Amino acid sequence: MKSRVELSIVIPVYNEAESLPDLHAELTAALSKLGRPYEIIAVDDGSRDESWEALKRLAAQDPHLWAIRFRRNFGQTAAFAAGFDAARGDIVITLDADGQNDPADIPLLLDKMAQGYDIVSGWRQDRQEPFLLRRLPSIVANWLIGQTTDVRLHDYGCSLKAYRGEVIKNVRLYGELHRFIPALASWMGVRIAELRVNDRKRLHGKSKSGISRTFRVLFDLLTVIFLLNYSARPMQLFGRLGLASSGMGALIGLYLVAFRLFYGGSLLDKPSLWLAVLLVIAGAQFVSLGLIAEMITRTYHEAQGKPIYAVRERVEGRV
Repeated sequence: MKSRVELSIVIPVYNEAESLPDLHAELTAALSKLGRPYEIIAVDDGSRDESWEALKRLAAQDPHLWAIRFRRNFGQTAAFAAGFDAARGDIVITLDADGQNDPADIPLLLDKMAQGYDIVSGWRQDRQEPFLLRRLPSIVANWLIGQTTDVRLHDYGCSLKAYRGEVIKNVRLYGELHRFIPALASWMGVRIAELRVNDRKRLHGKSKSGISRTFRVLFDLLTVIFLLNYSARPMQLFGRLGLASSGMGALIGLYLVAFRLFYGGSLLDKPSLWLAVLLVIAGAQFVSLGLIAEMITRTYHEAQGKPIYAVRERVEGRV
């Protein structure tokens, strides 16, 4: 029978063979001082170097280390999701495998969580990255995410985060939504805190992300906005778009009717006539799309048994 675990450390790994031994040593030193049962779950996301061999060697020496290997590179979000599915801890902590996150900050995250928070997100100080290519796009993206999701964090991109197990188990990840976990979890009414953490220079390998990540973040943000606001009521979005489109078409149509009746002008050469027809048709399509989305949503929730609410505490009756 497996022993009880309080802390689960989830680490996505992709071509980080050189960083793994040092990271494992630092993690072991930091976690051993806590005196709390823990496990380390490393997910090899289809690495092309010796990362899997390094993980197997470390796992042979450390019974706390669990390693999962993907058949191919599925992406960081999939690696996090696999780690969350395997995690048994009451608290799940995530960090990168490149050594830039400092394991010595883990006790600080736990102290902050002990104050009643459900998620504690790291906020990297003195980031060791180029300003124009990495830090400036990050500043803009963090501001935009905060404004649109109403979950305002200074550093969504920091992988060093702590989650309560019952929270992270109820967040479904796909695509590249791992950086939006605090926002996705906000529908449950979670308490989120931010903590200043150390950011270290990468010693081995090279970064896996570039300027293209900024555009992916923007596209993913649209998905998050929809999931947070309309995933359970898509008609509210598509219905409004349909009414707006049809309303504009109807107003243009009324104007054209008045023009024809009172001024006797011809409508055959008016592009606005075709615009009015197009807007009315588009409005009807939006409403139809909303109805289809409503049926898909009902099927999704009922087939998976996915709740539309989240319970923070429960007091059982004594009768």
